[in-house]
Amino acid sequence: MIRVVLYLVLVGLLAVGAAWLADRPGDVVITWQGRRIETSVMVLIMAVMAFATLAVMLWSIARAILRSPDILSSYLRTRRGARGYLALSQGLIAIGSGDARAARKFANEAGRIAPDEPLTLLLTAQAAQLAGDRTAAERTFHAMAGRDDTRLLGLHGLFIEAQRREDLAAARLYAEEAAKSKSAPTWAGHAVLTFRCAAGDWTGALERLDRNMKDGLIDRTAYRRQRAVSLTAQALAAEENEHDKAKALALEAVKLAPSLVPAAALAGRMLGEDNELRKAARIVETAWKTNPHPDLAETYAHLRPGDSARDRLARVQALAEKTPGNIEGALAIARAALDAQEYSIARSALAPLIIIPTQRAAMLMAELEKMEHGDEGRAREWMARAVHARRDPAWTADGSVSDRWMPVSPVTGRLDAFEWKDPLAELDRGGAVIESEARTRAILAAPAEQATVEQPAQPSPATTPLEIPSDAAPELAPSEAPSSRRRKKSAPAAPVTPTAEKVIPLLHVPDDPGPEPEPSSEPATEPPPDTSPDGWQRLRGLFK
Repeated sequence: MIRVVLYLVLVGLLAVGAAWLADRPGDVVITWQGRRIETSVMVLIMAVMAFATLAVMLWSIARAILRSPDILSSYLRTRRGARGYLALSQGLIAIGSGDARAARKFANEAGRIAPDEPLTLLLTAQAAQLAGDRTAAERTFHAMAGRDDTRLLGLHGLFIEAQRREDLAAARLYAEEAAKSKSAPTWAGHAVLTFRCAAGDWTGALERLDRNMKDGLIDRTAYRRQRAVSLTAQALAAEENEHDKAKALALEAVKLAPSLVPAAALAGRMLGEDNELRKAARIVETAWKTNPHPDLAETYAHLRPGDSARDRLARVQALAEKTPGNIEGALAIARAALDAQEYSIARSALAPLIIIPTQRAAMLMAELEKMEHGDEGRAREWMARAVHARRDPAWTADGSVSDRWMPVSPVTGRLDAFEWKDPLAELDRGGAVIESEARTRAILAAPAEQATVEQPAQPSPATTPLEIPSDAAPELAPSEAPSSRRRKKSAPAAPVTPTAEKVIPLLHVPDDPGPEPEPSSEPATEPPPDTSPDGWQRLRGLFK
């Protein structure tokens, strides 16, 4: 509306001016170089306007001629940029769809059109990875790592490639280099923390954890938990030689995570040794209310060294009352009652558990029958039931079972990976087939030379492989057998780092794995059989 009003006002002014000039005609005389030119005012005005228009046209033509090289160059750059953008777009689409040949074609075209563009380098690296050319991919990632704008992207790609060829030293070097940047990426912060934890460098791990928290790579809840786990690991390492330091570290860990069982058990044990019984009891009781665990019951029972077995039983009963109905409390009472030779209390504690007994409950019942009545037959019967009874919870991480808690997984190096749970819970849901009790009894009744129970290989101090003897273990369904047997093989305890994912999300373009190498098929080594002639001792050894 405003524009229309302005237009009408302008037209009106022009009309008024034209009318004013028409009402006032006049003559204009120009004398120049001996010549006299006479004309009217309107003609002069029209001539000036025509001359100005012609001058503007001539200047525009001359300017266009002078600027034509720049205009042509700009047009060619725009056209080249559009072609490069199209090649990059189609190449990334080919990467996402898994078309290695098309990806290579568009990568070459993009490299010819825009060789120095970051996306061209990224597409080239992805195409090489998709085609399985690891050398070309690493060469491109090295070029990206040498530039300021793609440095972190190149280091990430080199880190992934180092993991795939299992070069842990190179992977750690790339992660440490990326973590030094002012804004460290999340993958670098977590990778450096994992490497330092796997190497047992707890001082460095704590420094990295603090840096991750400062940079916002981890939330406060996870930070407190992981710091408590790292402090507990450091305290366990210093327990033997530096008692005071280990005690201070354990107490700090308990303050950060009161429900962390290893920290509470260690702090309670060390406080008990220093005769700080009330503080030790308070720490253990707090952890027990959240996570009832055999280690806590053992620590609580032995808070005061030199107590009699009956005193320990009374203390364990008091602890179990804080979580009524919990199976760990009942098992702890039964264990303490057997040590105190209070067989009626042990039998009463185990009574609710023997309807569907776990292995520990069945083993305690076997021990109770033998100690109270000397009944070898009943003890053997309970041992037979223990063979195929439901497994008790254990420290489990990534398919590896340990007889004690560890701060990192021996398989992946992940911090705080161990959980107290049934290792075979998922297999049980898959439908494992349980051996009949008759077969178990037949094995026990057979002569030693005919019923040799094969024992697992001697475990390392750190982990106990998840293995069940071939003659006494429950048979798995055919669909479950291969995966479960692979899970039984425990990884070595040497420091390791997380392996590269087989499938990398498309959002993390430089991580696209490309073709995976064929897995090596090495023959599995069978554990040596136990040739002990005592079948009873062999069977008891399965649950130690």
